[in-house]
Amino acid sequence: MTDANDDYVYDEASGDWITAAEAAVNARTAETIEVRDAVGNVLADGDSIITIKDLKVKGAGQTPRKGTVIKAIRLTGDAQEIDCRYEGIKGLVLRAEFVRKH
Repeated sequence: MTDANDDYVYDEASGDWITAAEAAVNARTAETIEVRDAVGNVLADGDSIITIKDLKVKGAGQTPRKGTVIKAIRLTGDAQEIDCRYEGIKGLVLRAEFVRKH
């Protein structure tokens, strides 16, 4: 049941006006996206990963080789993308299908 004093926000996904409380619940459920590596392990922020193949990175002079350990990953909210840091490559985003949990 809605109250006359509820704040409404526009939900772009559904195209409807919903209450702020409903939007908060929808945001929490959207944050529960599971990111799985190449073998099915669930990844979380701060995990270490290992590349399972040589990865050519466009615009970078380096190639992370198979077996490279990358520490302290960050999840992006996409089920297949992982944001990470690698020496010499700024803003590296890897696909989850090319890594496994360390």
